[in-house]
Amino acid sequence: MTFRNRTIFISGASRGIGLAIACRLAKDGANIVLAAKTAQPHAKLPGTVFSAAKEIVALGGKALPVVCDIRDEAQVIDAIDKTVAEFGGIDICVNNASAISLTTSQATDMKRFDLMMGINTRGTFMVSKYCIPHLKKAANPHILMLSPPLDMQAKWFEHSTAYTMAKFGMSLCVLGLSGELRSAGVAVNALWPRTTIATAAVGNLLGGDAMMRASRKPEIMGEAAHVILTKPSREFTGRFCIDDKVLHESGVRDFEPYRVDPSVPLMSDFFVPDDDVPPPGVTVQPLPSVGDAQKTG
Repeated sequence: MTFRNRTIFISGASRGIGLAIACRLAKDGANIVLAAKTAQPHAKLPGTVFSAAKEIVALGGKALPVVCDIRDEAQVIDAIDKTVAEFGGIDICVNNASAISLTTSQATDMKRFDLMMGINTRGTFMVSKYCIPHLKKAANPHILMLSPPLDMQAKWFEHSTAYTMAKFGMSLCVLGLSGELRSAGVAVNALWPRTTIATAAVGNLLGGDAMMRASRKPEIMGEAAHVILTKPSREFTGRFCIDDKVLHESGVRDFEPYRVDPSVPLMSDFFVPDDDVPPPGVTVQPLPSVGDAQKTG
């Protein structure tokens, strides 16, 4: 299956995992809509929607950079209208944009709470809502959330209740929309990494260079998303997928190329269920508690 001339709307695609997914699909000749806030270079965060668009074109895809804050309904509607005007429709929606603050209730100000809920939960719901009428017209439509399995344990909440609520809100969208859209043939799934991924968020919030070296490269998420999005939408929906498990099931056996530093043990990401077994040959160190991450990050 090829993505040539298929249109993928990706929120938060100017860097990190969103950009990795965009680049992987661009190699197949996809039309990539980069909907993100970053129009000007940031001191601590690499990339803008415009630099990302150049990467997409260099890889063989078509790019439409759209400066869009997914908390703003008018901006979301405008971004989707521009997408349809440019490419004629939408085949895939990838909800990647996210905000994170690993803080306790007393350390989370309400502005930060609103930011996380507005981007993670509300933004995911809204982008999906306005893409759905166009997705229903597509041949193999998918919605993909970059969100975790719904593993309802206190340990995921106790040190970062606001963030976990907001992130699990994305996953609740998977649960609800997959049921709502099943009869229409629109697949709705989640993808989450087994390990930390070498992104700006990990480097800035979870321990800097040491945590980056214990991570995998964003490309593993790009490859896993590619596998999911090639599946028949009427047969594969309502799933909460882990990146290396998806790839192992598709035939990948060597995960070493995805490591940032093969000499450093891999670190588990947040929210990976305790009973989720890695593929053969993959060893992952248990994640320190969020409380420890707060102390060291």
